[in-house]
Amino acid sequence: MTQLIQTQLADARVELQDLTGGGDHWQAVIVSPAFTGKSRVQRHQLVYQALQGVLKTNELHALTMKTLTPEEWGQEVPETR
Repeated sequence: MTQLIQTQLADARVELQDLTGGGDHWQAVIVSPAFTGKSRVQRHQLVYQALQGVLKTNELHALTMKTLTPEEWGQEVPETR
């Protein structure tokens, strides 16, 4: 999934966590300058565009996302990373 996301957002930092161990429920933190000036919905749409293939085949059943610009990432409290 990291590669798929980075195909859409080449400069993205992607951190993934498999929530169930089954490989179909994921939590993602994605940091990209491409999110600057975009709403949360627009940011998620960019990520979903990259993951269309695995969404259509049901390889990915659930995804929670935190999408941040590098500036927002820098302002995050370290304990929440």
